[in-house]
Amino acid sequence: MSTKETVAKINAFRDARNWRKAHNEKDLALSISLEANELLEIYQWKSAEEGNQDREHLKEEIADVLIYSYMLADNLGFDIDEIIEEKIIKNGIKYPVKD
Repeated sequence: MSTKETVAKINAFRDARNWRKAHNEKDLALSISLEANELLEIYQWKSAEEGNQDREHLKEEIADVLIYSYMLADNLGFDIDEIIEEKIIKNGIKYPVKD
């Protein structure tokens, strides 16, 4: 599935439930942070290896972070693939490979 198809599925899901009005940019940014904290809790007080064992929970929390991130990007009119590509280029300049 392409990124555009994923965004369309997310939008169809929220529009079918009339949730778009609650998904303004500020609240989506807050939700991304909250979901990222839920992801972090999987590893709290554990080693990385122990946290990695909770695969289903990890998938769910990563998906939540991505879904809210995709909604925020779409609300702002950003093309996800484009902004990621731009950031990779900027990071390449900021952090060049050392010989």
